[in-house]
Amino acid sequence: MRALLRSATLSLLVGATPAFAQRVDWANTSGDPGAMRYAPLADIDRNNVGRLKLAWRWNTGERSVRASANQKAARPGLFQASPIVLGDTMYVSTPYAAVAALDARTGRELWKFDPEMWRTGQPSNGTGFVHRGVATWASSTQRRIFINARWKLIALDAATGKPIPSFGVNGEVDLTKELRRAVNQLQYTNTSPPVVYGDLVIVGNGVGDRIRYRNDPPGDVQAFDVNTGKRVWSFHTVPDSGEVGWDTWEDGSYKYMGHTNVWAPMSLDAARGLLFLPVSTPTNDWYGGDRKGDNLFAESVVALNAKTGARVWHYQIVHHGLWDYDLPAPPVLATITWNGRPRDVVAVPSKTAWIYVFDRETGAPIWPIVERPVPKSDVPGERAALTQPMPTNPAPFTRQTVSENDLIDFTPELRRRALEVFSKYRSGPIFTPPSLEGTIVMPGSIGGAGWGSTSYDPESHTLYVKGTDNPVVYRVQKGVPNDTIGFEYTVDLVRSGLGVTADPDSGKADHAPPEQLPLIKPPYGTMTAINLDTGKRRWQVTLGDTPAIRNHPLLENVKLPPLGVAGAVGGTVTKGGLIFATGGGSVLYALDTRDGSVKWQFDLPAGRGYANPISYRAANGVQYIVIATGGGDNAELIAFSLDGRH
Repeated sequence: MRALLRSATLSLLVGATPAFAQRVDWANTSGDPGAMRYAPLADIDRNNVGRLKLAWRWNTGERSVRASANQKAARPGLFQASPIVLGDTMYVSTPYAAVAALDARTGRELWKFDPEMWRTGQPSNGTGFVHRGVATWASSTQRRIFINARWKLIALDAATGKPIPSFGVNGEVDLTKELRRAVNQLQYTNTSPPVVYGDLVIVGNGVGDRIRYRNDPPGDVQAFDVNTGKRVWSFHTVPDSGEVGWDTWEDGSYKYMGHTNVWAPMSLDAARGLLFLPVSTPTNDWYGGDRKGDNLFAESVVALNAKTGARVWHYQIVHHGLWDYDLPAPPVLATITWNGRPRDVVAVPSKTAWIYVFDRETGAPIWPIVERPVPKSDVPGERAALTQPMPTNPAPFTRQTVSENDLIDFTPELRRRALEVFSKYRSGPIFTPPSLEGTIVMPGSIGGAGWGSTSYDPESHTLYVKGTDNPVVYRVQKGVPNDTIGFEYTVDLVRSGLGVTADPDSGKADHAPPEQLPLIKPPYGTMTAINLDTGKRRWQVTLGDTPAIRNHPLLENVKLPPLGVAGAVGGTVTKGGLIFATGGGSVLYALDTRDGSVKWQFDLPAGRGYANPISYRAANGVQYIVIATGGGDNAELIAFSLDGRH
């Protein structure tokens, strides 16, 4: 490991500044611990946003690298991090889980720490090397930066970038060391930042969907002392014998099932000491014959006592999951007006395209959530849940099924071929299970909502959610011994994509309609504004575009409607009445919060902006908009300000 010091000291606290230039930090990757992604800044507003220009750029400098001659080259994935800004210093993680400190006014690099996780080879999570941010803790004498790099939790001195020797072993804690069973470290990873509460640093983990075997890594959430690295508590997302929920894993399957992890960001209500977990799917996402039962706490929102790790309440949004409908995003902690009074709630975005809204303290649904019958499975050994919980409000923000009316009709020939593809597979309402011949599932594995889909305006009580309309095909097949040890069936991932609108990291698209055009009509990406006081939609617009479709040779001279772009990221909302978002595409937009109209846009030079933007005001009085862009060998942060000031 190495830390390169570019500046002898860092100023972490800025003194008093004139009122017109009061510094406003972005202290959490989601803006605040409650994941509102809201900047209380109006220097940039609807009237002057057209003056936004590039202020500075910073390149990660990362490249594909081979640690040894017999190792497959490691390659940095998409740059997906949202930085944090404290004073005039920005801290950001790179795809390789390095940490850099930058001057937030100019982008000048101050120091960089590289844990050299690329030496471990390419991860097996399907997305490769990605990381989405860091967390911070401060005492009266020192500030620390925490990053969870694959199986390591690392504490750095914020002033120098050097590991804290007294934390764990030389600044590191092995996150697999105290798990309930031994695991292969190479199958354990992290993409979302830790959560800091008091003197605890709390982490989830990620286990790739492609890892499907008995006794794979469990998804336990762990808390460690920020000073020593000693583990303080652990929460079992797959309960042990006698714990609440263990009997929802029939035939003793709790003993060998894993995953059920919290790979998405967690949210924290520090005043109440409540930690909110968005829990993902169990082992072998698409076949549950080896884990009969509802499988708590998979695909659940779980509220924990942040100090002790004790469960306070939970709600399972998918019973016995078969669709990879993990909770992909941090629960949004909002205050709404209910019966004329303020009420603190948690709004949970989901891949199902529903927003589930609960009382923050009790877990009681704000609006009724009804258990409704769903189709049965005929896959041998499978026993799908008979009912699934379906919210009555708010309404779904994307389509939840595919019918003939949804198929592309750009030309008569494309329509004919789309019908031909559609007829090969099963289709039906949401929660139609995977099948041996293949089932068209909508929403697909990237949503609905994705890991960065939501932002919230606490003044208007409006939730903004980026939605993706992208069906997938789940075809169950006999297990392959080298792939699924001990499981009779699994999914045919080779056939899980339907077109160019699929996330490029989510699988192949080899049986789409001709030349990789999508099966369904647009829009493929939307932005929806929801009034959380009532649950009613304020507006919905198509967000972004998909050049691979618009410029397709089969569509030459065909007039196309707005297409939208598929992707897991949404926006950041500001007091200036703007939402900054790419939707996962290569254009950064500023949308008017009143109606979703585009007030400004910018073509990103490094390609896709697959991250949530941030906004802050530095001590120089300048409000900045910053977004991570690109990936691979060309990943960079891009900062904007009015007239390019810095």
